[in-house]
Amino acid sequence: MTFTSLDAWWWPYLFILMAGWMTTDACRFLGVYFGGRIAEQSELLVFVRAVATALVAAVIGNLVVFPSGALAETPLLLRVAAAAIGFASYLLSGKRVLAGILVSEAVLGAGIWLGL
Repeated sequence: MTFTSLDAWWWPYLFILMAGWMTTDACRFLGVYFGGRIAEQSELLVFVRAVATALVAAVIGNLVVFPSGALAETPLLLRVAAAAIGFASYLLSGKRVLAGILVSEAVLGAGIWLGL
């Protein structure tokens, strides 16, 4: 079966749903299966956690420095300031992710509203 196998209007949607679900869930199931057998402080799990954190940081950095859409119309200084102030609020609030996100959004929104 391929993406163009059937001529029905619903086939591309079903194909994308099934292909996305099967590949994602297979990796999740394997992760749960093998992850339950690894000690939380093992070198392998610490390495995996470090790589995952680095990937998230890279995506955030990419969105800040090279944004697309409406965010691309904002100045780089505003985006960097919003990220830095949000990170500081995250640390000051006892590492509460929601606090960092809300403060970053507020700074970015205020900067856009003020026309900075």
